[in-house]
Amino acid sequence: MATVAERFAGHAPQPDMLSGTPRAHAIDRWIYVFTAASFIGITLAGFVPDSLMKVDAVAAGKRPPFPLVLHFHAMLMGSFLLLLFAQTWLMATGRRALHIRLGILAFAIAPALVVVGFILVPTNYHMLQAAEQAASGAARAGLQQALLIWENIMLIQIRIGILFPLLLAIGLRARAADPGLHKRMMILATAMALPAGIDRIPWLPATMPDSPLSADLYTVVAISPMLVWDVVRNRRVHKAYWVWFAFFLPSAVAVNMMWNTPWWHQTAIGILGA
Repeated sequence: MATVAERFAGHAPQPDMLSGTPRAHAIDRWIYVFTAASFIGITLAGFVPDSLMKVDAVAAGKRPPFPLVLHFHAMLMGSFLLLLFAQTWLMATGRRALHIRLGILAFAIAPALVVVGFILVPTNYHMLQAAEQAASGAARAGLQQALLIWENIMLIQIRIGILFPLLLAIGLRARAADPGLHKRMMILATAMALPAGIDRIPWLPATMPDSPLSADLYTVVAISPMLVWDVVRNRRVHKAYWVWFAFFLPSAVAVNMMWNTPWWHQTAIGILGA
């Protein structure tokens, strides 16, 4: 009998050395847990050293205290990543009923995360702008350069704010009719937010702040274990990845083209009311 993947692809069954093997079934379950866990690892690798450095700067009086909205954002993002990991774990261990009940939390956490994110962007910018206006000499010149970098980074933040909820909505909508699309899209939607952690990993070679290209490439690397296994297992690219790339690639091209252009800097200032 043809598998679901083969029927969708529209071709006759082919010999599959992985079909029915305990190893293949184990990877089918745990590759999503691994990917969700890797997202947490990426986030911690970026934000832990960055946060410790900024805490020391606050204690030394070199920067203002963190705004309250930043704490909310960190709490919500951490909660969502843990929820994603828990959901993949529950499905891997056969606890589908609990997975469905716990999934209701996504309908509360995700919208709150998007709203808080859009509040955080101008809050951080205006704090940096206030520091620049109060500084003088070399310190002011450094902060002016930092403002230009923040205006560029806002391109990535806007992309996250649009594509994260959009892809998440696609995944949530498919949860009953297409579980395969649902489980992949929930992870792929979350991957859109990874540049925030990737950009902060101190030991990772990067093109930032000159170009966002490295953040885009590392995001694709982050989802590649799941993608490669899908191709090996099913001999095709699942439609979830086609949907993801259909949004990801054009947005990546647009962000790279607008990055550090005079037009974008003027537009960013207008958006921020600065």
